[in-house]
Amino acid sequence: MARASFSRLATQIIVSPTPGSRNNSHRPPYSITYPLLATSTFSLKLKSLHTPRLPSVVSFSGGDGGGSGGSGSGGGGDSDGDAGERNKAEAIMALADVGRSLDSIPQDLSAAIEAGKVPGSIVYRFFELEKSPLLGWLLRFGGFKERLLADDLFLTKVAIECGVGIFTKTAAELERRREKFTKELDFVFADVVMAIIADFMLVWLPAPTVSLRPPLAITAGGLNKFFYGCPDNAFQVALAGTSYSFLQRIGAIVRNGGKLFVVGTGASLVGTGITNLLIATRKVIDKSYAGESEDVPILSTSVAYGVYMAVSSNLRYQILAGVIEQRILEPLLHQQKLILGAICFAVRTGNTFLGSLMWVDYARWIGIQPRE
Repeated sequence: MARASFSRLATQIIVSPTPGSRNNSHRPPYSITYPLLATSTFSLKLKSLHTPRLPSVVSFSGGDGGGSGGSGSGGGGDSDGDAGERNKAEAIMALADVGRSLDSIPQDLSAAIEAGKVPGSIVYRFFELEKSPLLGWLLRFGGFKERLLADDLFLTKVAIECGVGIFTKTAAELERRREKFTKELDFVFADVVMAIIADFMLVWLPAPTVSLRPPLAITAGGLNKFFYGCPDNAFQVALAGTSYSFLQRIGAIVRNGGKLFVVGTGASLVGTGITNLLIATRKVIDKSYAGESEDVPILSTSVAYGVYMAVSSNLRYQILAGVIEQRILEPLLHQQKLILGAICFAVRTGNTFLGSLMWVDYARWIGIQPRE
């Protein structure tokens, strides 16, 4: 028997084993009952916790006699409220199922559970991720936690993107420099490092998340309040009890576009600046090198790259993460992680190749690279 104390929830849950489930034919139903007072606590009594995650039929009855919650994908406050109650009840049962309490999990996740923002499936995913030493360590950081809870392959996709970026950038440098490649490894290193930073941010910023952010201050401005309600990916699936308007999804594209403009411009400024510094150093050391190299225009190249990332890269990676992966591939291949990872690798490699072609065309179109 398990006993735990929680607060601020008013409902009764009656859980009955699904007919036909293995080993369930002789198990009596159990119930969770707690009062309606917002400041009171409740006792959680479960008579059967030895067979976790068995299929169950869950019925809800609230103090106001309301029925079961809706899907939470949109609509009015009643359905969102019912979905929030259901989320909280599922999450509490998940905690009891694994023998954990709200005090034993991160504070932001605990607050999200109490607010009814996350369903039981997210709580189970947290405990599964926690078993890995690396992922368990990354769960200590809010940004990684929000992304890993939404996508348990997030770290794999970061590795894919950065690995493909290193390979393609190095191959491009080799093709460009040819016999000078080994003599100009310092240039190659600077370019590859900047590419890795850009590739990481292209996975990080448009990735779907499970929002665990604390509420905004009452004094927050209207613009902050609007972007606070926007998803991190314009196309991501909303959890039960959460809904995004069309304007909020557009806001996600605008916000990420602004961030990627800063990232792209900054990375290009640093990379181009380092390249020009290395060129100047080479000219001082090797006088013959002066006639072989040409300074790269820093500001125009950096701003152009920032605009490219804010528009082309932003839209491509939002669609890739929110539509192709989360809405198409993951529902079809959720149980075949190896196949899912392989397809994600192929799709992301193709997206990187497409992006390289688009960048060359764009750079030639605006005049920062010579036309052939």
